[in-house]
Amino acid sequence: MALASLALLLLLAGYAVLCAIWPFARCRKCSGTGIRQARRTVELCRRCHGRRYRLRIGRRLLNTGRDIHRAGTRHPHRHDSGGEFTPWP
Repeated sequence: MALASLALLLLLAGYAVLCAIWPFARCRKCSGTGIRQARRTVELCRRCHGRRYRLRIGRRLLNTGRDIHRAGTRHPHRHDSGGEFTPWP
């Protein structure tokens, strides 16, 4: 049981490092080409909009967590009282 938990922890840590180093992966819909052929026409991929890459799910989670943390903390340089900064009003 402990070995399985350690393996899962190492797998998740490896994926977090992968998301931090390479946040983008090839689009799964168009296989990274940016276009899809529909009958006789060539169109941009609807999923990646022709950019050929997508943001990884783990990176989306990291960005969302960072945004939530940033929204919940106080910013001393944004305080508009005009006077000295106090941590609590």
